[in-house]
Amino acid sequence: MIQAFGLTSAPRKDLPPAVEDVSFEARAGHVTALLGAPGAGKTTVLRLMLELQEGRGITCFKGRPLHRIPHPSHEVGVLLGDVPGHPARTVRGHLRMLCAAAGAPARRADEVLEAVGLVSLRDERLGTLSRSMDRRLGLACALLPDPHTLVLDEPAEGLSLREGRWLHGMLRAHAARGGTVLFTTADAKEAARTADRVVTLDGGRLVADQEAADFARTRLRPRVVVRSPHAARLAAVLAREARTAHRSVEVVSEEGNRLSVYGSTCADIGETAFRHGILVHQLADETGDMGPKAATTPLGGPVAADAPPAPGTAPAADQARQSHPGARPTAGSPPAQDAPPRAPAKAAEAARAPGAPEPPATPSSGTSSGTSSPLPPPICVRPAPSPLRPLRYELRRVAGIGTGFLTGAVVLVTSVLTAVLAARIGHTPQARLLAAWPRQLPLPPAALGAGLLGALAFGDEFRHPALAADRGTVPRRLGLLTAKLAVAGAIALALAFLTVGCDAEVLYVMYGREVAQVPADWLALGAGWVGLVTGCAWAGVLAAGVFRSTTAGLAAVLAVPVVVVPLVQKALEGPAVRTAAGFQVRMREVFLLQWPFGGDRYLVAAARVIAQPVGGALTLSLSALLCAYLLTTLRSRAR
Repeated sequence: MIQAFGLTSAPRKDLPPAVEDVSFEARAGHVTALLGAPGAGKTTVLRLMLELQEGRGITCFKGRPLHRIPHPSHEVGVLLGDVPGHPARTVRGHLRMLCAAAGAPARRADEVLEAVGLVSLRDERLGTLSRSMDRRLGLACALLPDPHTLVLDEPAEGLSLREGRWLHGMLRAHAARGGTVLFTTADAKEAARTADRVVTLDGGRLVADQEAADFARTRLRPRVVVRSPHAARLAAVLAREARTAHRSVEVVSEEGNRLSVYGSTCADIGETAFRHGILVHQLADETGDMGPKAATTPLGGPVAADAPPAPGTAPAADQARQSHPGARPTAGSPPAQDAPPRAPAKAAEAARAPGAPEPPATPSSGTSSGTSSPLPPPICVRPAPSPLRPLRYELRRVAGIGTGFLTGAVVLVTSVLTAVLAARIGHTPQARLLAAWPRQLPLPPAALGAGLLGALAFGDEFRHPALAADRGTVPRRLGLLTAKLAVAGAIALALAFLTVGCDAEVLYVMYGREVAQVPADWLALGAGWVGLVTGCAWAGVLAAGVFRSTTAGLAAVLAVPVVVVPLVQKALEGPAVRTAAGFQVRMREVFLLQWPFGGDRYLVAAARVIAQPVGGALTLSLSALLCAYLLTTLRSRAR
């Protein structure tokens, strides 16, 4: 159950709040529609409910606000706008990545793909999906952790009529299982046809909260849509005959040579047009909306705005269209204003990728709960946190797109070319030659590549916030940060070893063994090399997490040799009363027991690396970025 109390958005400069004092209830086992014209405040209400926007009021999901639910995605499935996924990621890979983040088994991705009819498109890229397929994928993401509540913003937007019926069948099946469904729409007929309760907004305020039957009785009534090149003349004739016959007929003139006639029939209008020699292009029975947006000017007899529908009609469903024998359709004529949008339906069907499945047959809104539902089977998602959950997510995120592999290949090629060119020119020490690090470069290509991959680890989260659908921002959890640091460090290690190996092999082939010799102090140099590349990767991760941008993360990596290193060198080269001479001897004296396997040597080597200007600058930068990340994490939790 959803209970919203006094939802009010934050006031704008000189304008009233977009939403003010909205309270309603969406019961479990029912489908609730939030109805309103564009700009009425529907999306703002949802964002206030999900605590994605500042304002007043509170919303309880099964008695608890969202910030007091340990794992919101397990309780509330959200669809707001397009699916926030990387365009190069596959449909199945995106869902499996979200499964790893939610703690659901990997097979859950295939189950929801089958439920929403995207099995044949599971290997398609997200960037190639049509609008209708994107809405299906959004519904799949919302259903992935098997939530009790679904909160959907315009879920049928861009869908054809058949796909819309399928979607609402899915929502009805979820409610039949005992779940709560809340969706927004601007179509009054869709709300009356598919929902159990309709909550109407106008201008950011609640104007009605009704059962669907009461809403259809008071807000909808049948009408006849007429199109004619002589619409004004036909309207005058219909109004004159209605006054003569003392009949209550209302004729509303609309744009595009279109008339909406209330209180008459297709047969009467067709006969009137035939008698007066008026050409008619369209005659159709419809169910009109008498909501706030229907600003009409009556031309015939007066009719009350809340008049009930005529006996024998079904105002909650669209009536079958009829064409008068004398009516002649015209190609290219625009659709009726309140008719279901047919042009977007054709566009969605045309944009369907080859091999896309037809929407599966679903139970209608009137089927009983015993009918088999198209939803995926329920699962048991373990809410207990696991240290492997963010690690699995990060591994699937990295391996799901080819950016990392492409970056690694570019780094290796650039390193080899740089090493060959530096060996040909000369003036480059042996150790820097194997690392492809001429003195003219602030950082070697491997360190820059590791920093870029580290910055992408958090930068892509903010650019394509797949984890932020129900939170508004990327979750700042230490488990997620640790997983990103671990994966970025492992990639940096692999990049460091591959770079040195490829450079040494190519130098040996090009210039012989002399150029590719391993230096005598390879242990200390190797430790410094690994520390440099890994430190750059971690600096990119932390900076991108703090500044929420890949560019900022890469800029922080470049700032270490360009800005921080000169400052550290200036501080170390300045006058000092005491020095750290004899550090190694004193360290051995401090530890009474000898380290096994010569562990003290590795510790001394690490201390030497940190004591160097580059190592000290990198350590200082990492410490500062880690403190900034922890500070922003605490601040976001306090909010």
